Amino acid sequence: MSVPSSHSDHSGWRAAAACAGMPPQVVFARRPADAEPALRACARCPVARECEETVDPAHTWFDGVSAGRLWHNGRPVDPSRRNRAHAGGGTSGGGQHGGTPAPLRRAA
Repeated sequence: MSVPSSHSDHSGWRAAAACAGMPPQVVFARRPADAEPALRACARCPVARECEETVDPAHTWFDGVSAGRLWHNGRPVDPSRRNRAHAGGGTSGGGQHGGTPAPLRRAA
């Protein structure tokens, strides 16, 4: 049986994290565009595994970046949705259901 380690045992990996020193609004961002610097840092982070094990985003309802993924309420944000949101996303004039808008009619 293993005993959970104390908070102080984790300070070493946090200092080695690629996101160390980034502003909290980047690391704990909810919007994909705001999280991009932290997500890029995760790609080269030597302690990504320790980050995910310690943060345990799925069980803590975490919001922000952990181990290379953006999380909202403990669920990973789908990377394809993240990329669409970063690229502007949304609909292109077709209304919220994505259809083609009906042409406007002039009153007679």
